[in-house]
Amino acid sequence: MSTNRLLIAAAGSGKTKFIIDNVLTNKTERMLITTFTLANERSIRERLAVANGGFLPSNLTIQTWFSFLIEHGIRPYRYWNERVNGMIFCSEPSGIKYSYKNGRKIIKVRWGEEENLKKHYFDKNMNVYSDKLSKLFYRCNEKSNGYVIKRLEKVFKNIYIDEVQDMAGWDLELIRLILRSTISLTMVGDPRQTVYLTHHDDKYKKYKYGKVKEFIQEKCTRKNEYCYIDTETLCSSYRNIEQICILSSKLYPSISACSSSLTKTNSHVGIYFVHMCEVEKYYKLYKPIQLRLRQDVELPIDVPSMTFGMSKGLEAEHVLIYPTSDMLKWLSGQKINFAPKTQAQLYVALTRAFFSVGIVVDDDFNKKIDGIKMWQ
Repeated sequence: MSTNRLLIAAAGSGKTKFIIDNVLTNKTERMLITTFTLANERSIRERLAVANGGFLPSNLTIQTWFSFLIEHGIRPYRYWNERVNGMIFCSEPSGIKYSYKNGRKIIKVRWGEEENLKKHYFDKNMNVYSDKLSKLFYRCNEKSNGYVIKRLEKVFKNIYIDEVQDMAGWDLELIRLILRSTISLTMVGDPRQTVYLTHHDDKYKKYKYGKVKEFIQEKCTRKNEYCYIDTETLCSSYRNIEQICILSSKLYPSISACSSSLTKTNSHVGIYFVHMCEVEKYYKLYKPIQLRLRQDVELPIDVPSMTFGMSKGLEAEHVLIYPTSDMLKWLSGQKINFAPKTQAQLYVALTRAFFSVGIVVDDDFNKKIDGIKMWQ
């Protein structure tokens, strides 16, 4: 029977703890934990060391997804002469050949893979473009008649992917390859927290923004690609009070609602509208972390703040959110079709707090909304 599994998790449900607990039960087989960001990789290392008496298990490798692709696929099985030096991050599709202006629009023409392999995949210093890493890994496996995956089977018996919702495009094709292998694959993620993507390739556009579950259900249909999908094990939050769980779950009605398992208490609990003129008083009382969608959103008080996206992975007793007009309409009960990234960013912002979420509104705002009190 296949041991591959995908766990759909809620914010604060203990995704990383689940992986750590599973890894520490296996002291013999070679294992890999991989995740998208350097910050999450560091967090996993630190937490694993604490849970394991101050050191990392000798049978375990922890590295980012990008490092994993280079070390275990691209460098060992390159089908070109030059050595790969590393990776260069790209915030837009890479490999620009030339660009021209068409009216007010700038058209960028990019090198094709067959037209010029090196310029398609690499910069002048032989660094792989970040948006092409998973595609190049796939090509290396293809050109070597599957030896990339065969080698991987000898190196690792178990692979854990944390924050799998960040995977997209060719990453999904690599997940499919691993599902077909003898490696036991465990993926954990919350599709509601897809504020970053590994790249913006046109491949599998339908499954962008955390739709790994849908990809597995619709594309991984062969017997040797079977993966059990678990929506129950990590559906309860140990971070958020029940009111926050209820409100944040409304953003994604198609995903099972999250419930609260928080046992801590606090004198200030709930979700509140906070008038702009009261923000300074509110801040002095509760010291919330201020969250805004973008850095250019003006704040009434000069205290530390961060964007919704940057707060991902953070925990705080209290947060203070500066909503956009659409977010405020949604909070007021209107149906809003958010862009997927904006929707995820709002979910992340709402679920950072243990005890309270303050939502800043204009001084004349006086709407009564179920589940949200007016702070005085």
